[in-house]
Amino acid sequence: MTDQGNKKTPDMTDQGNKKTPDMADHDSKTQTADMGKNRSPEMADHGNQKSPEMAEEGTKNPPEIADHGNRRPPEIADHGNNHAPEMAGHGSQRTREMSDHRNNSSRMKDLLQPDFQSPTCHQEKAKQAGCSFSTSSSAPPSVAAVSRGPAEREESSWAQEEDGASCCLLDDLKRLPQCSKQLGPLNFSRTHTVLIDLHFFNYEATLKPQEGQDTWSSNFVKMPCSQGSYMTVKAGMSKNLCQQQVTQVWRWDVISKQLSSLSKKAAVTADDVERAIMKYNPKYKSQWSFDGLSAFLKSVPKVENYFSTLLPKVAALALKLPDHVKKAIPLLQRGRPAAITLSQVQISCLLANAFFCTFPHRNTTSSKAEYYSFPSINFTSLFGNWSGRKREKLRAIMHYFKVVTDDNAKLNGLLTFERCCLRASDAPDWRSCKETLPKLHVTSLGTIETEGTGMLQVDFASSWIGGGVLGSGLVQEEILFLLNPELIVSRLFTEKLEDNECLVITGCQQFSRHSGFGDTFEWAGPHEDCLQMDEWARWQRQIVAIDALNFKHRMEQYNMRHVIRELNKAYCGFKSRGNNEPDIATGKWGCGAFNGDPQLKAVIQLMAAAKANRGLAFFTFQDEELKRGLQQIYHLLLSEGATVEKLYRLLEDFCAVQGRSRDPHGGLFEFISSTIRHSRSQL
Repeated sequence: MTDQGNKKTPDMTDQGNKKTPDMADHDSKTQTADMGKNRSPEMADHGNQKSPEMAEEGTKNPPEIADHGNRRPPEIADHGNNHAPEMAGHGSQRTREMSDHRNNSSRMKDLLQPDFQSPTCHQEKAKQAGCSFSTSSSAPPSVAAVSRGPAEREESSWAQEEDGASCCLLDDLKRLPQCSKQLGPLNFSRTHTVLIDLHFFNYEATLKPQEGQDTWSSNFVKMPCSQGSYMTVKAGMSKNLCQQQVTQVWRWDVISKQLSSLSKKAAVTADDVERAIMKYNPKYKSQWSFDGLSAFLKSVPKVENYFSTLLPKVAALALKLPDHVKKAIPLLQRGRPAAITLSQVQISCLLANAFFCTFPHRNTTSSKAEYYSFPSINFTSLFGNWSGRKREKLRAIMHYFKVVTDDNAKLNGLLTFERCCLRASDAPDWRSCKETLPKLHVTSLGTIETEGTGMLQVDFASSWIGGGVLGSGLVQEEILFLLNPELIVSRLFTEKLEDNECLVITGCQQFSRHSGFGDTFEWAGPHEDCLQMDEWARWQRQIVAIDALNFKHRMEQYNMRHVIRELNKAYCGFKSRGNNEPDIATGKWGCGAFNGDPQLKAVIQLMAAAKANRGLAFFTFQDEELKRGLQQIYHLLLSEGATVEKLYRLLEDFCAVQGRSRDPHGGLFEFISSTIRHSRSQL
């Protein structure tokens, strides 16, 4: 939390266990009781200490330091099914959200009980119990205090702010499938590439690859099976025995020979994988390490160590790439809004090739490399430098391959990856936005991925999509990509995001559950997804990747140029792209390693959601102080009839105050509260 100082004004006097509406006693201590040996990550050292993979950056942000703002506490980290108590009966007693959240035995049972049903399954049960899932608009609830006189209104607002009386229930926000729209037949366009045959899909409900031509071009993915992919091999000594002869061969011939050999083995070792990969990547023989893969295959208990027999199946899957992807895949390049729709089967083939490191020109991060501005896609960085983190990552990824290589697997879905750009002409003039605040639900329990199921889920992304998922990073974005490994394929074709861009992914399937984060992350078993599919055979899960600014010095963010950048980035992600869109599930975006101010980021996202006309579910990840503060300030702003324009001007004033002070005290919520109280006193 922001350092609020320890000095209290008369209006911030401690009233028993309650804090006054002016956000009393925001001291500099984080509100973190040590929960066993696993502390709440959001509250664990927001200073300068960073984990090794989040260390000093150059001008380019390495993927390993993807936004660590959404660190989940272990008690609520299981995306699969360990539901937080307040979510147990959507639409039931509202006092759960306003209680002290003490852990009684039934709550602990809810948190710890393993359950292989998905969130949607639990929602179905809740509906059977009489709980409704509202599809109401994003307008906030009415506040009677608005029509009262200043003194009466002030007294009433403070009386209600402590329990967040103006915030809505989670059930009041819109979700898929209740707010799904009619899509019509799937079709391609100049900016939408579809890799499956549309005739078979639209008229026969069959998934077949779209015929096309290979393209060896800087605007397309260079495929391992492309006719333009050659490699140099040694061909023995010349006749005069003075020099060794070299020749060029089609690289896919070498790849096919190696993977075919692996696919025929009853069991494959790490050494087998290494020898095969180095045959078609010989220049990296002295640079790549496979100690991580070797240690993984040896460390997993025999009872679940099926990996040596799985690897031949993954090799066979990789060999099917030319049969399943016949059309060139365009790159989603910066400054160019575009979308790609492809099937789950096609993605599985692409990821199998990434596992065996077959993609050409994707093995170096040199500034002169052709794909310098793209994330890595080959799995080499995951195979070296053994760690417990990589063990758990490989468990999740290998489970994905186990599912997709099963002869009985039903991979009949599609996914769409859409790069969206906010043009300068579409960027809001935040100083003159008349929109009022949207619906808001604030909770310290639950997670975006579980309790936010059916909403637009925010990925606290790195600008290099996927962050450190193939390295050592293991917080919100990386965990999201491990639970939904199909997201990893976005790294193949998505260039680094610019300040006015986001990536929207629709249709990914969740394959795994987990507990913990960072060093405490553990793969917790399979997840059975029981979401519905839309008309385009996409799972009704939508994720938006937006990258926050990384502030090396915390005070840098109190600059309106940076505030506007974050407003536009959030608005780019939240902006509706049709009618009847779901509301947004988000949280402490950019507030971990990126040093974002949680109060400022909450207000920025609230403003962007208001401009986009969408409600907001805000998960504070056990940060009770932020929860209470956001509930209180939301009620105050609502009672004042505050608009986005008014909030923007308050941010201008707040940043000006922060900039003038060498040792600023007090947070944004306290500043807004004091400013409004002062304005009232002048009436």
